[in-house]
Amino acid sequence: MKKILRRRFFGPQSDNRKSKTCAEQRRSIENLKLVGIVVIAVAFTLCGARASAQQTGKIFRIGFLDPSNASGIAALVDAFRQELSKLGWIEGKNIAIEYRFAESKGDERLKELAADLVRLKVDVIVVSGGPTALAAKGATTTIPIVTTASGDPVAAGLVASLARPGGNVTGLSNLSFELNTKRLEVLKDAVPKLGRVGILRGRSPSGSVDLQLKELRTAAPALKLKLEEIETQVDPKGLESAFQTAKQKQVGAIMTSATRLFFAERRRLVELAGKYRLPAIYHQKEFVDEGGLMSYGVDYVDLYRRAAVYVDKI
Repeated sequence: MKKILRRRFFGPQSDNRKSKTCAEQRRSIENLKLVGIVVIAVAFTLCGARASAQQTGKIFRIGFLDPSNASGIAALVDAFRQELSKLGWIEGKNIAIEYRFAESKGDERLKELAADLVRLKVDVIVVSGGPTALAAKGATTTIPIVTTASGDPVAAGLVASLARPGGNVTGLSNLSFELNTKRLEVLKDAVPKLGRVGILRGRSPSGSVDLQLKELRTAAPALKLKLEEIETQVDPKGLESAFQTAKQKQVGAIMTSATRLFFAERRRLVELAGKYRLPAIYHQKEFVDEGGLMSYGVDYVDLYRRAAVYVDKI
């Protein structure tokens, strides 16, 4: 009996199963080795491709076009550059940024600077929106253009429609047209006896300011407010004159059109509002950071960060 049991346990049938199990184990090990070799080969291929791309030494050129000045929008430029860096784009290593600032010299200067960037054959042009975007679009139909904060890209003629933009323009909107009306409502709530509001508007032949003010002209009567539109040159002398005009017209509060020019002069604007004792609401929080009374609008720093993502995708 013991012999039979031993035979059943150690006999030829058991030996076959054992041999089969060992063969399967060997095949499994060989398969794992093969998989390991394939993984290593793929990894080396990918690393080699990346190293090859880095060794080409190509530096992509980004054109940066703005209607104001470098010091006035330094915070926004820093946000843009920092986000590019997070995405792997480093100035001097794989990108070069060609900065062009119109120094508040108007649409003609913007057109000249846009043409200059096109002559440099930059790979993409980053613009603030409005007149700046139109200047870039007029200079090229092939180089991609990224707007950081356009108002209404359809009304401005930048794109055919939001669903089917076409052309070479993409980017973000600051909703300046829609939010202007809300700013007027907030100002009315903050100054209950308010009857006359001074609207500071920079000189813009492109008509972008008129597009912004269109909604305000309609909303003011419903709020029982009278608008005093004060056109001004956006420089220290022009702004001082604008506030003097506002006092002469007996306005009870101040708003500005949402433009990069006013943003660049935000410290001076806040100082003048205090000097002439005029409550004011602004379109960016950075005015409040400088001591302004209140603001209502989008986060422009975030818009510039997101614009870097568009540039990265392009």
